[in-house]
Amino acid sequence: MTSPTDGRHPMDTRTKKVSLAVGASAIAIGLTATLAGAFGAFGSPPPASSTAVQRSLEGLVDDGFPGALATVTDGRGDTTEYVAGASERGTDEPVPADGYVRMGSNTKTYVAVVVLQLVEEGLVDLDESIETYLPGLLVGDGIDASRITVRNLLQHTSGLPSYTTALATDLLAIRDRYLSARDLIDLALTMPADFAPGERWSYSNTNYTVAGLLIEKLTGRPLREQIADRILEPLDLEHTVYPAEGERTLPEPHPRGYHRDADGELVDITETDPGWAGAAGAIVATPSDLNTFTRALLDGELLDAAMLDEMRTTVPADDLWAGARYGLGLMSYPLSCGGVAWGHGGDISGFETRNGATEDGRAVTVAVTALPSAVSPEEESAIALAQQVNAAVDTALCD
Repeated sequence: MTSPTDGRHPMDTRTKKVSLAVGASAIAIGLTATLAGAFGAFGSPPPASSTAVQRSLEGLVDDGFPGALATVTDGRGDTTEYVAGASERGTDEPVPADGYVRMGSNTKTYVAVVVLQLVEEGLVDLDESIETYLPGLLVGDGIDASRITVRNLLQHTSGLPSYTTALATDLLAIRDRYLSARDLIDLALTMPADFAPGERWSYSNTNYTVAGLLIEKLTGRPLREQIADRILEPLDLEHTVYPAEGERTLPEPHPRGYHRDADGELVDITETDPGWAGAAGAIVATPSDLNTFTRALLDGELLDAAMLDEMRTTVPADDLWAGARYGLGLMSYPLSCGGVAWGHGGDISGFETRNGATEDGRAVTVAVTALPSAVSPEEESAIALAQQVNAAVDTALCD
């Protein structure tokens, strides 16, 4: 969601919309990064085998991102951290290694895991309609909740319009505005259905807003608490946070995040209310924590084998990028060295993240401190920048 996550989801790199945020239209800025890339927390040189990862981050800064950071986890669970650029524009302060960033739509994977755990517990059926569990919630033009299943929500095959399309405003304009889940659904319902449930795939943040409300209805507890109790605490993810209502700051240490203003300048948007992202994109974490979560998920630590198979049953999602496929809150995409990586990715105010993990336990999370559409106003250029972030993930997994 990171678009916030994305006019659809500020995390995609599709050919038509790059920002998963609120479909932000970026105006040009010519940003020349002159800061040399720094490695790790203390500036120690990278191992010879990892120089390609460092170069990829430095290339992202050269292309205009204020800062970039990555954590690479090998099959044994050992991590290597990389940074490039500046933590704050106009200074020579290095990006904090493994610093906190807004994870945007990566949040969807956590939400999907909780829903699937509730399926395991017999509290919900993947192929039952959402009307069964949340009667009367979804009423609108062409929207028939009795035909939208829980699976449709998690898979983005519901046909529900994305509330970010209706929100469609500059991220700076809503940085201090709190929007509840009900507010977001009301926005979505001002628009007609995109298509009949199950007819095709199309990314919609509304799906996960509804999934978050489903979790709260079935458990009688806040989504934030359920994610903590079911995922963060069991995995000892001490550096992952679902922000409290109205929380606008990030934990320390963190780089500053930037967005383009009406004058075409990159301005600090680090402090922002992520309520508009909510269950679709509010989580804040360190890259290493996201790696740990993804590896544990693929290792079967959060779901039983049958449910993990359901999660990894995918449909084509080429609107994101070539070869992408979408399961239940989890994506797969091909690697240049063969095989596939599993993860998600996210775009939100000031940050874009991309991540992936392989079957043998390798994992990487790459984050940059501005959306591609904020760095470049030109659609083709913004898409190319987003592809470069994806390429950094591929480099880390294939190097």
